[in-house]
Amino acid sequence: MSDFVIGLLGDCNTRSEEVTLDVRSRPEELRERTKKFALRVIRLTKALPRSMEAQVLGKQLLRSGTSVAANYRAVCRARSKPEFVAKLGIVVEEADESVLWLELMIESGTLPEKRLGPLLNEAKELTAIFGASQRTARGR
Repeated sequence: MSDFVIGLLGDCNTRSEEVTLDVRSRPEELRERTKKFALRVIRLTKALPRSMEAQVLGKQLLRSGTSVAANYRAVCRARSKPEFVAKLGIVVEEADESVLWLELMIESGTLPEKRLGPLLNEAKELTAIFGASQRTARGR
């Protein structure tokens, strides 16, 4: 990983006002964390009810939740600051979209909040982490 990317990703370590992190993340830890998030999403979608609504929401969540990890890997390979910021923006969008699908699953009664709460919290934390990093990288 380039020094440029490592320097910018270090900004993910800043504590966000929206979320208090237990562990100060390094780029390698964020890679693992996003991968674990994707795996949790995969396991959840396998366990969803077979109703049409659950399957539609599950497919959307599967796409966005796994995209967080895939696009974060692309962030780590960014060759310039503009490319880094753009790719990080995709990660933020996909993490936030994952929040939406999880909220819809809860509010539609597809699965109880008790079961989805921890995954929803992780999606919100990832959105906050990457959003803060993107703002810092942009210079805001």
